[in-house]
Amino acid sequence: MKKLPKYSPEVRERAVRMVQEHRGEYPSLWAAIESIAPKIGCVPQTLHGWVRQSEIDHGVQNGVSSEERERIKALEREVKELRRVNEILKLASAFFAQAELDRRLK
Repeated sequence: MKKLPKYSPEVRERAVRMVQEHRGEYPSLWAAIESIAPKIGCVPQTLHGWVRQSEIDHGVQNGVSSEERERIKALEREVKELRRVNEILKLASAFFAQAELDRRLK
């Protein structure tokens, strides 16, 4: 069962925007995050993750963007399914090969 996100994308975007807008008013990024997180209703670590992912998505930091991460997940699902299908085909091929050998001996 897929877990539904607790915070909507709009809330996340607004929180990240607040951190970016008020970053200069605090001595550090973490201080800004600690001040804004309770106003959003999340823990600072969660907000920090959102800010980092936003920076990655916008090319400010190095890392895997959200779009790339979704593509990787889709490709991994596809590979898993193809491996499963390939295993089924191997078993079926072996079964029919054995059936063909049994029929020739009789």
